[in-house]
Amino acid sequence: MVWIGAGSLLAWLWLLLGQGFFWRTDVRLPPRRDPVRWPSVAVVVPARDEAAVLPASLPSLLAQKYPGRAEVFLVDDGSTDGTGPLARALAAAGGGLPLTVTAPGEPEPGWTGKLWAVRHGMALARERMAPEYLLLTDADIAHEPDSLRELVAAARSADLDLVSQMARLRVATGWERLIVPAFVYFFGQLYPFRWVNRRGARTAAAAGGCVLLRREAAERAGVPEAIRHAVIDDVSLARAVQRSGGAIWLGLADRVTSVRPYPRLAELWQMVARSAYAQLRHQPPVLLGTVLGLALVYLVPPAALVAGLAAGDPMAAALGGAAWAVMSGTYLPMLRYYRQPPWAAPLLPFTALLYLLMTVDSAVRHYRGRGAAWKGRTYGAP
Repeated sequence: MVWIGAGSLLAWLWLLLGQGFFWRTDVRLPPRRDPVRWPSVAVVVPARDEAAVLPASLPSLLAQKYPGRAEVFLVDDGSTDGTGPLARALAAAGGGLPLTVTAPGEPEPGWTGKLWAVRHGMALARERMAPEYLLLTDADIAHEPDSLRELVAAARSADLDLVSQMARLRVATGWERLIVPAFVYFFGQLYPFRWVNRRGARTAAAAGGCVLLRREAAERAGVPEAIRHAVIDDVSLARAVQRSGGAIWLGLADRVTSVRPYPRLAELWQMVARSAYAQLRHQPPVLLGTVLGLALVYLVPPAALVAGLAAGDPMAAALGGAAWAVMSGTYLPMLRYYRQPPWAAPLLPFTALLYLLMTVDSAVRHYRGRGAAWKGRTYGAP
């Protein structure tokens, strides 16, 4: 147990200092100034059965205080709950930016539903207004009135082709408090924002709920056609833009929030399990390495502490306690960002165990033919 505890502590010291300071939460929009001329922007919103959240999200898009030309294109992706008519009614009642609601029909073979909807929305926007930028945002994302203005100013000031913000997710129920901050923490550990934001870096990622994309960069990267099969479409989009020579940026949001509730563990489990194995490229060796890595990094510290105390082994207990302390310390900034109490930090090993089980369940679903299931559609490995 001493050697395993030492390995876990070394792993945490490396993560603390060598993984792009992933645990810090100070990566916000880069310095920006208003452009001389505000470019045109098309806001593309793919929506499938989103009537429950649209009243809290769509009005915030229509109410954007943007100095240039901007229009909203909501793509109703085969909804059965009245998403399209509700969107029109919200626009008629609240006014604001022009809204076009369209429906592309069922996706062609090889396309995921969301990217099929995005493709249709981008094509319609090019036909109607030839925008210089596209804001790709999910139907459950609410924006403060200056959100679009700030995104465009940041993209123009830093000459960025893609600017993405990780929306602040809802944290209201007990399960949301336990799992949601860790979701963003683990994402940052996998894709350190500082690495993503370095010019010429190999790490690429975006947060699909809020992506401002230069239209020329999208055409140069061939998206969304080039990533039409992607289940994790945001990371695939960022990689395509980066590979084509585009400059990308990713950070945390202060004024962009998700209004989608995940009140029960089952909903949160589905959110993670539907794409976790796809993140591992459907490779069993990668799955095994991930499980072992999660166990070493997150489960060994408390186990070593308890086992060391029980067996009278002070060295094992000290190593496990030190690793657990470093782990908890790195989690504190994310808890502060989500306005959660610091005493929740030592619970991270339990949350990591849940994520480990979700990842294994994602692989089991894949091999049972259920793949990445979402709102009535199932996607297998490309």
